[in-house]
Amino acid sequence: MPQPHTPEPHTPEPHTSGPHTSGPHTPGPHTPHAGDDHAADDDVVALLKRQHGDIRNLFDEVEAATGEERRDAFRRLVRLLAVHETAEEEVVHPFARRALPGGEQTVEDRLAEERAAKETLAALDGTDTDDPRFMPRLLKLRKDVQEHARAEERYEFTHIHRSTDAAGLATMARALKAAEAMAPTRPHPGTESAAKNLTLGPVTALMDRTKDAVRKAMGKD
Repeated sequence: MPQPHTPEPHTPEPHTSGPHTSGPHTPGPHTPHAGDDHAADDDVVALLKRQHGDIRNLFDEVEAATGEERRDAFRRLVRLLAVHETAEEEVVHPFARRALPGGEQTVEDRLAEERAAKETLAALDGTDTDDPRFMPRLLKLRKDVQEHARAEERYEFTHIHRSTDAAGLATMARALKAAEAMAPTRPHPGTESAAKNLTLGPVTALMDRTKDAVRKAMGKD
């Protein structure tokens, strides 16, 4: 007598928010940008917080990967950190200086954190991802970056939401995306200060183009 057929249980594929890299015909991963999920790009704070999540995901990816996959994930992390910080330096910090109570000191504290993280990243970027020193340096960078992100969200982002109308948030969101398009692929310690940036030669031209793009996006050209 034939045995009744029992269908095998279906196990759904797990959903992940990180880049998909499996399969020979899958396009290579790209660096996430604010707005990649196709949500309306009309709130600069929402876009920045989304990027903080993207950065955490890329740290996870670097830690979990090995060999060439780790090198690729680290390159994408470096690029995302660079474009994210450049966008904040060109869009968020100037607004915070002008509009937030104690804004000048708040921004100076954030710039000091950014410089420390960039110096850690510069040392890390010169270390092969297979080097035994890489992971301890990566974990230090992650700690610095996450503490900086928490401080931004607490001391800048919350107050920006409270003190800015929807039109202002949307204008800064456009400027954020313009800054991202012009951001360098590697951060240079010191470029968070316009005065120090003058000594960096070709970086000055890049920052000038970024400022022009931001000014145009904010309707100031």
